[in-house]
Amino acid sequence: MAGSPDSQEFDTLRNAWDHKGRPAQKSSSGGWTSAAMILGVEACERLTTLGIAINLVTYLTNTMHLGNAPAANTVTNFLGTSFMLCLLGGFLADTFLGRYLTIAIFAAVQATGVTILTVSTIVPSLRPPACTPGSPTCVPATGTQLTVLYAALYLTALGTGGLKSSVSGFGSDQFDETDKKERTIMASFFHWFFFFISIGSLCAVSVLVYVQDDIGRRWGYGICACAIVIGLVVFLAGTRRYRFKKLLGSPLTQIAAVVVAAWRNRKLELPSDLAKLFDVDDVESEGQKKKKKKQKLPHTDEFCFLDKAAIKDPEIGRDIMVNKWFISTLTDVEEVKMVIKLLPIWATTIMFWSIHAQIATFSVSQSATMDRHIGRSFQIPSAAMAVFFVGSTLATVPLYDRLISPIARNVLKNPRGLTPLQRIGIGLSLATLAMMAAALTEKKRLHVAQSHGLIDDPTAMVPITVFWLLPQYIIVGSGEAFIYTGQLDFFLRECPKGMKTMSTGLFLSTLSLGFFFSSVLVSIVHKVTGNSKPWLADNLNQGRLYNFYWLLAILSSLNLLFYLFCAKCYVHRNDRVGEEIELEEAGPICHA
Repeated sequence: MAGSPDSQEFDTLRNAWDHKGRPAQKSSSGGWTSAAMILGVEACERLTTLGIAINLVTYLTNTMHLGNAPAANTVTNFLGTSFMLCLLGGFLADTFLGRYLTIAIFAAVQATGVTILTVSTIVPSLRPPACTPGSPTCVPATGTQLTVLYAALYLTALGTGGLKSSVSGFGSDQFDETDKKERTIMASFFHWFFFFISIGSLCAVSVLVYVQDDIGRRWGYGICACAIVIGLVVFLAGTRRYRFKKLLGSPLTQIAAVVVAAWRNRKLELPSDLAKLFDVDDVESEGQKKKKKKQKLPHTDEFCFLDKAAIKDPEIGRDIMVNKWFISTLTDVEEVKMVIKLLPIWATTIMFWSIHAQIATFSVSQSATMDRHIGRSFQIPSAAMAVFFVGSTLATVPLYDRLISPIARNVLKNPRGLTPLQRIGIGLSLATLAMMAAALTEKKRLHVAQSHGLIDDPTAMVPITVFWLLPQYIIVGSGEAFIYTGQLDFFLRECPKGMKTMSTGLFLSTLSLGFFFSSVLVSIVHKVTGNSKPWLADNLNQGRLYNFYWLLAILSSLNLLFYLFCAKCYVHRNDRVGEEIELEEAGPICHA
């Protein structure tokens, strides 16, 4: 009978609540309606962030009159900060705010930042007077003008980081994993998630770039501001239908607690009998009411100094005994050890994102000097070459699924095709090839500029087609498809069950550090070579950008060798602990 207590109980979700804190009803909450609204705000975020970043270097050099090296560093610092602040957003969402409030608050912050950026392009006093690039009459941007610009950019970065950290997780919260039908739908949600961020990316590197270059920055950035506001309004409109989950706490807190407890107990001796260490069984025996949530992990001998976090100190009281900052379970300690063992692989993936950063910086500067005409009248915006980068990434994903993976399954006798570590290795290899191609292309571009006497004219169009840059765009794009999926899959599978959200943090931190490393490397190279024979000259025709690309290729090659060594030595989680830990099935996750 409809409306009976039994049917209502079946319709009620035990692990999700509505916006008023009541148990959510499956029939009137969550599902595709809620997920679509969340996908909408993510598409707007991607459009906004990439729409600003991909063409920012030309705005900084042509309008704000910065040099090529400072402009490139501004872009990479902006992107690096955006991804690093994802960790802050994730911590706040897991510990204090929840995913819904985190998305709403930081989307508003991002909208504020983009609005200030738009205003700075409209008000004449917030930018230096227009002039011909390279002319001695060019007035550099004042401190006030740069302060407004940087405030706008880093407010945008703060909003991006907070929003990006929670969107995919909140989207997956709208489906009940205990329901087979909804679990199947959730898998398709992640495919649509990737599709929507790809659509946002394509619009950013095509339509928005064209608007910024041919109609005006104020219109391009104004569209970005309107897009994120519309995304926020659509997101808030779904409040009554969303499913909300209980805060589980951040894995960063667990790592900090284990380190602090180990430090507090550093002067205590480890017992010879490991059974005397504090563990999940003791948590229940201490009379705690909460249900045991973690599977007990076997002890390992590595990083034994962390084991001191689980020592039971007889001199402290029982109330302090169950305080995580004074004592941790041995299982918590082992989970932290698992994360530490991932760090060598984690560190070797940073280099890829440093190379990836060149697509939004020096590659754009190169294309601005080349012949970008298609036919007699239409000219491609310099930053629009990123269309081939995004297209290459999108094309590689189905190519891998339909062609490469089946071949790999047959050749390697692996039902999953290429392993995550093999995909990461391919991505790192392609990054090295991309920088070699970029160096050769730049050498060719400079040769043409010299043969036509254009070395001293930074505004002249070098008569060489911009499509010479295609190899570096396409190879890096394909490499991203391999390393992106490989990193997410690897971290998701190898992170301990109790710290699954750590997989996102590890992945996003490699992007952030990759961009920051690019900034550091550019600063060092510019300082060392800037006075005599600059590699990164403001006039690219007088520089030696190809040497910088060769440097990246060499560093990438050395990094690849170190990665191969780390991958060969790495012991997978299920191999380390055998049958005592059941490998959790990994579902697809996107955090682009």
